[in-house]
Amino acid sequence: MKRFLWLIACLAWLPVAHAIDGTQILQKVDRNLEPESYESYRQLTDIQPDGAKKISVLYTMKKGRDRLVALFLAPASDKGRVTLRLGDNMWLYIPDVGRSIRITSLQSVTGSVFNNADILRIDYSAEYDVEAAEEQKDAYLLSLKAKSGEVAYDKLKMRVDKQAILPLSIECYAASGLLIKTLRFRDIKDFGGGIRRPATLETDSPLQKGYKSIMQWSGLKARTFPDEIFTLNYLPRVEELRK
Repeated sequence: MKRFLWLIACLAWLPVAHAIDGTQILQKVDRNLEPESYESYRQLTDIQPDGAKKISVLYTMKKGRDRLVALFLAPASDKGRVTLRLGDNMWLYIPDVGRSIRITSLQSVTGSVFNNADILRIDYSAEYDVEAAEEQKDAYLLSLKAKSGEVAYDKLKMRVDKQAILPLSIECYAASGLLIKTLRFRDIKDFGGGIRRPATLETDSPLQKGYKSIMQWSGLKARTFPDEIFTLNYLPRVEELRK
């Protein structure tokens, strides 16, 4: 009996292992990357194996967890085109024909290694559930599973900086387990207004040998928008919103 009581006393002094709340970490990642409602400018640089480059510039507006509009400012061939995302649904408005067409998450409106899901990204927590969370020395490793079959990637492995609660890298997988691409976050920048996040996102894919794409943010700031902006009828007027 005494030995039993001694063991209980010893166990009471052992450090308690706290469970990691992966869902809470993922929600913090979303808010640290951007406000819930914001505007920003992005430059997408697509680099081909021979070194040739295509540069696209987009003005982007997001509201809530799953509504986003992006207006093309460059190149000249794409200027005035607008993409709209509402949850899993995406459209591309083409001003020359005055109509919107449906697009899919795995397509790319820029011909980039970034697909439409990357370019029109909504909150990760809106698309994925946390299956597992592991604490490493300087990072958390989150294993994410798509909430529906409409999501571009079936699974993600996200490494999150423990101090900043910002992603370091994300491996994107198909349902078969095939690695589709890796996203790498670089250059943490203070955008003001309490927003401090990576200004650069780079990606490459084992399925597109020699190709590389880079996304760079500027002018990221909180801004509120009326709901009507995130509708098909408003897409021809998106240019009016730029200040």
